[in-house]
Amino acid sequence: MKADRPKQLLVLDGTPILIYTLRKFDSCGVIDHIVVPSPHESVDEIRDLVSKAGLKKRVIVVEGGERRQDSVWIGMQHLDPATTIVAVHDAVRPCVPIDEIETVVAEAERRGAAILAIPIVDTVKQVERDQVELTVTREHLVLAQTPQVFRIEVLRQAFDHARKDEYYGTDESSLVERINLPVSIVRGSERNIKITRPSDLILARVFLEEERSLQ
Repeated sequence: MKADRPKQLLVLDGTPILIYTLRKFDSCGVIDHIVVPSPHESVDEIRDLVSKAGLKKRVIVVEGGERRQDSVWIGMQHLDPATTIVAVHDAVRPCVPIDEIETVVAEAERRGAAILAIPIVDTVKQVERDQVELTVTREHLVLAQTPQVFRIEVLRQAFDHARKDEYYGTDESSLVERINLPVSIVRGSERNIKITRPSDLILARVFLEEERSLQ
């Protein structure tokens, strides 16, 4: 992004991306409370933003860890003790539809683990040193999104094994896959973009404006 601050704090039409994301979960009936692991240097700023955002649900801002996996683990330690289902979401996915959050949570309640994902439509090439080695069959491939949702005992077991093995995955699903537990796929949407590049900001602005026009 080449920005001078965390992506989740970049502003779209006067509102930080993080706040757009939190509003989705605040408005979702299946979410009880929210934990936000924050970079060390942003804890106070994010607490201030949250306090002024007018959110209805309890939101706890905690200092996160060095990597995503560390931050998720820290966040889990601040969940209400009665929590049975955990939904992990990227702060920079502010356009996730609320009905998709509800659907993937319901699937995780039934199956133990579920993630949002969308089919790959482009042709995928496996390469080595800028040379194509082969074309990958895409019928069995999807692009993982968030939320990724788990029964809490499943996620704790996955994290315990990862910590014991000193393994770091790119998402929570990969940790659960390592202990040979099934992860269900719930069809996501192309709107649920992860803001990574400057062009993503333009697309997110369009999606969020469309949402506001329908309210």
